[in-house]
Amino acid sequence: MNKVVCVVGPTACGKTTLGVLLAKDHNGEVVSADSMQIYRGMTIGTAAPTEAEMDGVPHHMIAVADPAENWSAARYAEAAVPVIDDILARGRLPILVGGTGLWLDAVIQGRTFAPGSAGGEIRKRLQDRLAAEGIAPLLEELRQVDPAAAERLHPSDEKRILRALEVYLETGTTITAHNLETQKIPPRYDAVWIGLQFADRADMRALIDRRVDRMAEAGLLDEVKALLARGLPPDATALQAIGYKEFLGVLEGRATEAEALEEVKLRSRQYAKRQLTWLRRNPAIHWIFWDKERDFVRACQASTGFLRAAGVC
Repeated sequence: MNKVVCVVGPTACGKTTLGVLLAKDHNGEVVSADSMQIYRGMTIGTAAPTEAEMDGVPHHMIAVADPAENWSAARYAEAAVPVIDDILARGRLPILVGGTGLWLDAVIQGRTFAPGSAGGEIRKRLQDRLAAEGIAPLLEELRQVDPAAAERLHPSDEKRILRALEVYLETGTTITAHNLETQKIPPRYDAVWIGLQFADRADMRALIDRRVDRMAEAGLLDEVKALLARGLPPDATALQAIGYKEFLGVLEGRATEAEALEEVKLRSRQYAKRQLTWLRRNPAIHWIFWDKERDFVRACQASTGFLRAAGVC
């Protein structure tokens, strides 16, 4: 099976740097697996790598979509798989770098997604019902047809509750049944997973705060202004991303820059925690734990050991 490398971890943990170093050491090319770096004009708030940070290493799946578009994991996989296959065909090593776990799983596992039209009539009816009735009746309806999904989903997870109902109403098959069937499909790629995280969560939080400060200094507010000036509507999915939503509030007069900055830091820390929760479900990840400072020489040495053990190099 074709081998790939996945460099994962929470936001601000150093995935970009390690991905570039591994690519330089092992004849690789980087494929971004970040759900916001795909959008053009969103460099600062997504921490997309600069030309200097890429250091001559080819990078793919960055700035490939218009911010007005709404990309799903399925659409990402559809676009990324041919890129990865081309890298392999040229005898090079694909290194997937990112913290969007669902998107990585979509590529590596090669599983299909349950049908359903996010912008279709059934979704619209469900959203209208949500606005009028709240989530409780919809969750109860889901419990009648797909009790496993209803039990698995948190009552506040409105998006996935609507999605599960949508799948059943459009196809007559529950999303639970679909997922069980797709789990039988063998993975598309043989992945070596390398994870980065801090041994002390306080160090991670401090680094996230410093990164957000740098984003603000680099002109995140101006980046949001530029997106709006290009005609991007305020309710676009891209502008709901962490950093953009809060600074949009500044432009709309709902918050000061200082308030927005603190909110971005809080939401970024919360997001990092959710990323770690998702990633820890994957027992195949080889974790590298940072001390107070990130030691990329040590991380490269450890990662190369993992790659050799897996027969990658």
